[in-house]
Amino acid sequence: MYKSDDHITATDVGRSDTARAVSYLRVSTKEQAEKGGMDEGYSIPAQRDGNMRKADSIGARIIEEFVDAGESARTADRPELMRMIQYVQTHDVKYCIVHKVDRLARNRADDVAIHLALRDAGVVLVSATENIDETPSGMLLHGIMSTIAEFYSRNLATEVVKGMSQKAANGGTIGKAPVGYLNTLARDELGREVRGVVVDEERAPHVRWALRAYASGEWTISQLTDELRDRGLTTPPTPRRPSKALSTSTVHRMLTNPYYKGDVVYKGVVHAGVHEPLVEPEVWYQVQSALSAHQTAADAHSVHDHYLKGTVFCGQCGSRMMITHAKNRHSSVYPYFVCAGRHSKRTNCTRRAVLIEEVERKVEAYYDGLGLTPTQREALTGMLHREFDRLMAGQADELGALTKQRDKLEAEQLKLLEAHYADAVPLALLKKEQARLGADLDRINTRLQRHHGEYADAKSVLTRSLDLLDNLPGLYARCDDITRRLCNQALFEKIYLEDDHSLRAEHSRPLSLLLDPKVQASALAWAKEAKAAETKATKTQTPADSAFAEGLSLGQVATPTGLEPATSAVTGRRANQLRHGALLRRQL
Repeated sequence: MYKSDDHITATDVGRSDTARAVSYLRVSTKEQAEKGGMDEGYSIPAQRDGNMRKADSIGARIIEEFVDAGESARTADRPELMRMIQYVQTHDVKYCIVHKVDRLARNRADDVAIHLALRDAGVVLVSATENIDETPSGMLLHGIMSTIAEFYSRNLATEVVKGMSQKAANGGTIGKAPVGYLNTLARDELGREVRGVVVDEERAPHVRWALRAYASGEWTISQLTDELRDRGLTTPPTPRRPSKALSTSTVHRMLTNPYYKGDVVYKGVVHAGVHEPLVEPEVWYQVQSALSAHQTAADAHSVHDHYLKGTVFCGQCGSRMMITHAKNRHSSVYPYFVCAGRHSKRTNCTRRAVLIEEVERKVEAYYDGLGLTPTQREALTGMLHREFDRLMAGQADELGALTKQRDKLEAEQLKLLEAHYADAVPLALLKKEQARLGADLDRINTRLQRHHGEYADAKSVLTRSLDLLDNLPGLYARCDDITRRLCNQALFEKIYLEDDHSLRAEHSRPLSLLLDPKVQASALAWAKEAKAAETKATKTQTPADSAFAEGLSLGQVATPTGLEPATSAVTGRRANQLRHGALLRRQL
């Protein structure tokens, strides 16, 4: 927003009766707002100068300016326009100056609504380039100009749609090309703009590989997304958005886009495109078949008779427990869990059926025994944070080693090219070595990119898991059936129902780590030793040192050898801490 109090004309100096005005400026697109590499393009400054000249001619002073940059006038829901209407309703303003009527609205209904809002606030609408005012002839001209603006907007939209339809019919690309292609802009011999699409040599091989890999039926979309991220596929950067890895939804759209087999779809109509296809039509149709098969399997899997189905297994033979319904002589139906291995006679299991209600109670009782005490939570948090701090401290050495490897490989590439140019290396050997070095460089660069967030992400996951364990029994008791299913899937790999109706659970990671009695015991021992070391260090510190030590948390306690000379007892504690850290690293 721009205030023009600094642009009072000479005739206004010293005058207290100068009429107060607001100025409204607008361009329709972001490209117009940034044209010429300037923050406001060309149109906004031109409109501002015209409005200021109009204000001078009517003896007014612009006290506030409202600019909608890149906002269409086909709707009145524009932020600065709405703010301007609110402003004139609460301030003493006589005029609202616009460059042209179509800057306010391009349909008659919005124009009338905006004009009435201004008039109710006692504000006169003034155009810098059109002779409109509150006189009958001025109102007539205003109505005519508003109608013309609406006709222009509607006719322009119709012509744009007609032109895009014709372009699609000719096989041209509408809008931004998908990943794997790049939009181009050139001029022909007559100086006319020619917009086209070319294959993106950097990204197209990855897209081609992804389509063929999914067509094999051996990949899921999530697996494909992770693999493409590992291969380094990113979206092309734009002036407003940097390149980024493809999301799962983007990969799904890519798999379903017929553009990659050479077709252009516009308004539901399929046209043969003039661009180069990345895969054969047969491959694309195989991809659609694989998508359909996965969707059918997902739909079948989503039909559940009970929230424990798929989680409970037979403790005797390891088969999945299936649901069946038995009817007694009074026609009452009772749901049971039965061993699928025994039911299908695939195993020699003798596991008898169990009422579902009984299994439900057993699972609820199992949840009651889960969770962490405040002491266990504090000890685990401290040990985990300390271990992650240790791991991240060693990150610098590994990053340095990876960087040296990358520099060495790049130097080898340069020497290889120099040898080839000197006719010392034949072309076949050059290609072979380039492929090897390129693969090694890709691997190192991928590791460098992942290195920074690896420990931080793992630390965040473990912290959220600790938060979950704080009130797990209460959480499960309050859940509905759908949420209970999600809890069980998140917490357990399998729940085994033993012959004596007791439960034996395999926990999912990382909860299996946090609930491991050995890890909990190590954490408690570590916390006890760390607290003892902190207490002993505090006693030997000066008052200033003690004040500093009070600010340390359990996860930030210094090693004993960092506080005082090592003794045999200190060395023993240090050995125990290292042993606890080693156990945690194996679990991680």
